[in-house]
Order: sequence, then structure tokens, then C-alpha cells
Amino acid sequence: MSTRSKTLIPAWAFISLATNGLLMLTTILLLNRDRWLPARFQASDSTSQMQTPPDLSTSLMSKTLAPQPTLGQRHQLSYQQWVALLGREAEVIAAKQPPNLTVLAGDSLSLWFPPELLPRDAPSGTRRDRTWLNQGISGDTSAGLLNRLYVFDQTEPSTIFVMIGINDLLRGGKDQTILANQRRIIRYLRRVHPQAEIVIQSILPHSGARSTFRARDRLSEVPNSRIRKINQQLEAIARSEGVNYLNLYPLFSNSQGDLQLDLTTDGLHLNSQGYLVWRSALVLFMGLQLEPANAKIN
Repeated sequence: MSTRSKTLIPAWAFISLATNGLLMLTTILLLNRDRWLPARFQASDSTSQMQTPPDLSTSLMSKTLAPQPTLGQRHQLSYQQWVALLGREAEVIAAKQPPNLTVLAGDSLSLWFPPELLPRDAPSGTRRDRTWLNQGISGDTSAGLLNRLYVFDQTEPSTIFVMIGINDLLRGGKDQTILANQRRIIRYLRRVHPQAEIVIQSILPHSGARSTFRARDRLSEVPNSRIRKINQQLEAIARSEGVNYLNLYPLFSNSQGDLQLDLTTDGLHLNSQGYLVWRSALVLFMGLQLEPANAKIN
């Protein structure tokens, strides 16, 4: 075998590098973009940051998001009641079967994604905007998400975004358990939703010692270097299972690998600026990787 043949790089690697480069450029622009934000996102930190759950393992938050959301009755829901509620919302979507349905599955980071920031523009070649179904539950783990995927079985999403794992780590979960559950999640979604593009998203960093999160003692036991290693293995799993991987970690980390303080409310959860970065990553990823891939299939 020639030296040249040994060094060939697969096409997906070039695409991934190009996408990540554009995402990084976008993040740099976003960090200096206050003049482009809607007025309500330009308030001072004391008024613009969203309230966050005091403890990921116990708090259940409202799904109606705003810069200062109210908890309402949903704050009192048990985990089982949350699953039932998400099931009812999925039933409504399943009855309508909207085109370009996109599911956001995960924990509080997904739950708190402001609806007005979710990308809704119609994919190229279509005329109907995206409909989003948020399937996030605060404090959820990879095992919890795996066990409740059935609630949106009857929907027909075109895309499913998954982010899960940080709560496993905060509760002392083992890396291999998280990765094994992620693989099971992928296989379940591929079997039940064969028409959907599945996108596994990396676990985000935290702010370490600079975090104000109430359970920051648990954060200190989960170094970001460990999260990066898990993400590397998670990407390999996604590749081997034939699904997409979106590496958000570098978009949110500083030079030390910690979550940037201007993107978070407490060192773990995101503020409006953090969600704007996430939104931009979704827009670019869908435009650069998902839509071209679908165009080739069609």
C-alpha cells in the first residue's frame, strides 16, 4: 500500500472540519454582537439572565421560556407527571403530523431553550417552517431519556437533536454507562424513526471553580477534561452508528476548557447569550450538513 493511500482523509472529515470552523467563527461574532440582539436580550445581567433550577436532580421547570420565566404549576410536577405531560404534547403533534417536525430531547438545557430562538425557517426545497417538539426534562439522565423515548413514537420527525449526560456525571455515573445508553438511544431512534436525521450533541462544559451552581461541589468532581474525553468517544459512537454528531463544546469553552461565564447563569445552565450561540450552531449545522445530505438522498 502506498504512503499516499495510507493518509487519505474521508470526505466527512473535511465537511466536519469546515462546519466546526464556521461554527467557531460564528461564535466569535456572537460574543461581540450586542447591537444585533433584540432589545429584550440586551438587559443587564441582573435582569436578562433566566432563572435556573437550584438542583438538577430535583427541580422541574416550566417549559414556557422568557428572560425571567415563572415556574407556575409545572414546577410541582413529579418526574412521572412530566413524562405524562410530554406524552400528551407528543400526541397532539402526532395527530397533526406537521412537516419538518424537529424534536429536541434532553435535560434542562434543552427544556429551557427559548422557543423564539429555535430555528424555524423552512429547510431548502420546502415551503413549510419547522415545528419544534421540546422533550426536555430538568435533571434527566441518559437512562431516563432512553426509558421515555417511547412517548413520541407516533410522531414523524424529520430531525431529532439529542443532548444528555451531564446529570449522569453529577450523580456519579460511569463514563461507559453514559456511552452505552447513548448508543441505545441512537439505535432506538433509528429503529422507530428511520426517516429522521438523528443528531447527537456533545456534552457542554461547566465553569468549574467559578460556578455559582448550588451543587458546584459535585461539578468540581467532574473535570472538563473528562467531559472532553467522553465527547470524543461519543463522536466515535455516532459515526459508527451512522448518525450525525454536533460538537458544541468548543463553542462554549474558554481557553482553559471551561464554560464561558458570559454564556451561563450559574456555571452550568445557559443564559440568553448561550442559547443564541446554540441557535446559531443549529442553523449552520442544519444548513451545511443536514440539508445537503437530504438533497443527495432525494
